[in-house]
Amino acid sequence: MNISSRQLADSLSRKRRTLAFLAAVAAAAPGLVAAAPAKTVQVAIEKFAFAPKEITVASGTTIVWTNKDDTPHTVTSVDKSFASKGMDTGDVFQHTFDVEGDFSYLCTVHPHMTGTVHVRK
Repeated sequence: MNISSRQLADSLSRKRRTLAFLAAVAAAAPGLVAAAPAKTVQVAIEKFAFAPKEITVASGTTIVWTNKDDTPHTVTSVDKSFASKGMDTGDVFQHTFDVEGDFSYLCTVHPHMTGTVHVRK
């Protein structure tokens, strides 16, 4: 397949325009173009405990709790900023932490089950 000089020039011109457009979009809205993928962290509920009991994550991280016990549990923050319904075996609950701080939580069915999420930059 032979490409003429004109076809090559047209192709390069289109690519330059596309790159210029993408550069303009990136400059105008940097959060839309180069956003880091959201992070997800797993916490198991097993043997009447949260594992890990304490965790430190970056802002924007989603924690996913999975009940691996044969007994229902909940995940409820002490400050009431998040709360699951009763979770049967295999059920999951998730919450995204967008604000920095320390978030203590417990199982309302078994209040001795506690955990803490530390959210940092």
